Amino acid sequence: MTQTTTETQPATTVLAQRAINIDHVAIAVRDLEESIHFYSEKLGFTLEERRETRGKKTAMISAVMRCGPLTFVLLQGTSPESQVTRYVETYGPGVQHIAIGMTDLPATTDELERNGLAFDTGLIHGNGLIQRFSHREAGCGMMFEFIEHTRADGNFSDESVQQLFEQLEEKDSY
Repeated sequence: MTQTTTETQPATTVLAQRAINIDHVAIAVRDLEESIHFYSEKLGFTLEERRETRGKKTAMISAVMRCGPLTFVLLQGTSPESQVTRYVETYGPGVQHIAIGMTDLPATTDELERNGLAFDTGLIHGNGLIQRFSHREAGCGMMFEFIEHTRADGNFSDESVQQLFEQLEEKDSY
């Protein structure tokens, strides 16, 4: 006799079964131009994209840097109230979040939530991708982005980044 259960799997099992890769690492910086220069000149990264994102109260500027299979997204706040500026003031410059590539993102984040992981955003649907951000763990300063590319050419769009920024701003998360 087979029994169906809705028991929660341990978080380690959920991630082990559905995590694909580190999609990107977001790094909060004090000076975007200096950081772009460092990553380009010292480490060989290529600047692929720049973006400015504005919420209702705050804004940030960012740069996507790539080197082979590595993707780093550099973030700088544009005012003292900015989420990124507040992050740097609280935790210092450095890794602001790690984005973990996943399969079946909605089910994965539901399972993680049942295991007690808090989230600061709902599912954000973009141009061939889905994202969801965890609440920042105060003890270690970490926030995780869980991301699923639903199309091979899936990428961030102005709309998805805007949704993310506004949801985090609404929760006063940084």
